[in-house]
Amino acid sequence: MTVSPFDHPLLSALLGDEEAARHFSVEAEIDAMLAFERALAQAEAENGIITKDDAAAIMATLATFRPDTALLRAAIARDGVIVPELVRQIRAAVGEPHGQKVHFGATSQDVVDTGLMLRLKYVVEHLGLLLTETVMRIASLEERFGGRALAGMTRMQPAIPIKVADRTMAWRAPLQRHQERLSEQSERLLVVQFGGAAGTLEKLGGKGPAVRAALATKLGLGDAPQWHSQRDALADFSGLMSLVTGSLGKFGQDIALMAQGGTEIELSGGGGSSAMPHKRNPVKAEALVALARFNATQLSGMHQALVHEQERSGTAWTLEWLLLPQMIVATAASLRLAAELAAQVEGLGH
Repeated sequence: MTVSPFDHPLLSALLGDEEAARHFSVEAEIDAMLAFERALAQAEAENGIITKDDAAAIMATLATFRPDTALLRAAIARDGVIVPELVRQIRAAVGEPHGQKVHFGATSQDVVDTGLMLRLKYVVEHLGLLLTETVMRIASLEERFGGRALAGMTRMQPAIPIKVADRTMAWRAPLQRHQERLSEQSERLLVVQFGGAAGTLEKLGGKGPAVRAALATKLGLGDAPQWHSQRDALADFSGLMSLVTGSLGKFGQDIALMAQGGTEIELSGGGGSSAMPHKRNPVKAEALVALARFNATQLSGMHQALVHEQERSGTAWTLEWLLLPQMIVATAASLRLAAELAAQVEGLGH
């Protein structure tokens, strides 16, 4: 039993997405944090901040290191973040004299936020593939049924006759714009976070920007000045998640309304009823509407997290952790459901 339907052992079959959720697992988060520490040691050794022997010792340890997660769990209740305990364990594993060079000049937020970006790289790729699949499925409906007639509906009332292609275009075109938005946003979003204690990289002297650039290159992220308290890229990305699910919610709502009449659309694989065996409920269409409304609701919280006071906010940061993973999984689930729903359309129009 879980408190979230997105990883619920039963409900996640409808509302979840295993691939998207995988990148928010404990294992994925720790792996991303360890990748940061490896790359940091290499970048700092190359720029003379730590010695090559320091970096070699750190790299050798991290090649097989796995943290004690029970201690991490206890520590996060105290510190609010796992990084201090994680770094303590790594330093102990490396040992003297090199252990104190682990995490040199960095802060917890550098590790957590850059780790998030590493995982979002895979999330963005996954969402891009799902968007492409959904666009192709809807385009297939246009090819098969686009010339057929439909009753145009304005303000929920009969208007004038239209073609199926007129309606499917309104489903497809926003998704194609979202593909462009995803590509544009990725360049701004997927950047390294490295600022040190208060964003100034004071321990690195004048070599801070060079170390940051090397760190970004090693991690496959873009280089950018520190953004500890500047959360607009994450809010922008959350807005895109809500736009995608909103567009898919329109698709689901239209399908559900067409199915209500029973004459304009033929669907395979509808959901059954425990009380009325004759029913075939448009389950996937209903879920698309629910997920659209869910993300629209969560988006306001991500905009609240823009109020990230001074140089670092524990409050706004924690709020992001509560909201962003669920919004991403909801979006991936919506795209999966929309592609499946489009594939279930066996007849459309007259």
